[in-house]
Amino acid sequence: MAEHGAHFTAASVADDQPSIFEVVAQDSLMTAVRPALQHVVKVLAESNPTHYGFLWRWFDEIFTLLDLLLQQHYLSRTSASFSENFYGLKRIVMGDTHKSQRLASAGLPKQQLWKSIMFLVLLPYLKVKLEKLVSSLREEDEYSIHPPSSRWKRFYRAFLAAYPFVNMAWEGWFLVQQLRYILGKAQHHSPLLRLAGVQLGRLTVQDIQALEHKPAKASMMQHPARSVSEKIKSALKKAVGGVALSLSTGLSVGVFFLQFLDWWYSSENQETIKSLTALPTPPPPVHLDYNSDSPLLPKMKTVCPLCRKTRVNDTVLATSGYVFCYRCVFHYVRSHQACPITGYPTEVQHLIKLYSPEN
Repeated sequence: MAEHGAHFTAASVADDQPSIFEVVAQDSLMTAVRPALQHVVKVLAESNPTHYGFLWRWFDEIFTLLDLLLQQHYLSRTSASFSENFYGLKRIVMGDTHKSQRLASAGLPKQQLWKSIMFLVLLPYLKVKLEKLVSSLREEDEYSIHPPSSRWKRFYRAFLAAYPFVNMAWEGWFLVQQLRYILGKAQHHSPLLRLAGVQLGRLTVQDIQALEHKPAKASMMQHPARSVSEKIKSALKKAVGGVALSLSTGLSVGVFFLQFLDWWYSSENQETIKSLTALPTPPPPVHLDYNSDSPLLPKMKTVCPLCRKTRVNDTVLATSGYVFCYRCVFHYVRSHQACPITGYPTEVQHLIKLYSPEN
């Protein structure tokens, strides 16, 4: 039975095409990293706005720049994005007659590399900015001071009305492509891969060996730069490579921690945590029976329960909600430290002056 199952598994992956679970997992990796890092930056900015406030204000731009360095480093050295390399995948150029001989360590050709960077880095940045613009326009529409006939107001109201349908069509495009990929009708799980001219495949044994030996080979073949311009270029390449390598190493180590943060601070998990850790709701206060010496409440609502006359200078007790004359209730509370009706413990600071509309 095990041999029979292994036969089907081998047959299904004979073309090195990754499963839908692998491609969806690598897609969700960077999606989870962004909000987790955003939360870390928010905590830093709130703890010390002077030093870390700029990180929160320019988070989108800083994240995009770091993402650009990271993805360029991986695409040029492993023929894959960071998340694709993390799951053992690579990008294969469509229509390449030598794709079976091309190793992942060779990197992507320039055309496919920059297309991939555009769809991996620039497009998500523009999407985030568009969502923030839509959110701000909705707030402005609710509290707008533009006249109803304003051309600008008519334009952005039409934009706000059309945006949900455009977004639904965009997400539906990706969903249909994933369904076609599951059914074996498409080679790409994402239409952006087709636009970039690449498709995903698994790393082979030769790819892994070449990637492991590439750093050692590069260090052995390093030659000193001959001119000042070459030295500057070499130093810049080393600096960019060092930043990208640091980012990749840090993300590789902290990716599980970041995913844990994203899960921990998700709204669904917070509701679960609150339901498990919240203290039980305290019962409502038990109403005390009237004391034997407590006066009965008058039938007319404008009469003071203590002096039985029309109230003067209305004052409410915060502990019980009953209203009295200020003079009457002040002397009673100061003497008895309790509400005259309910007997609730009361202090003078619980007296609240009531103002009528006439006053």
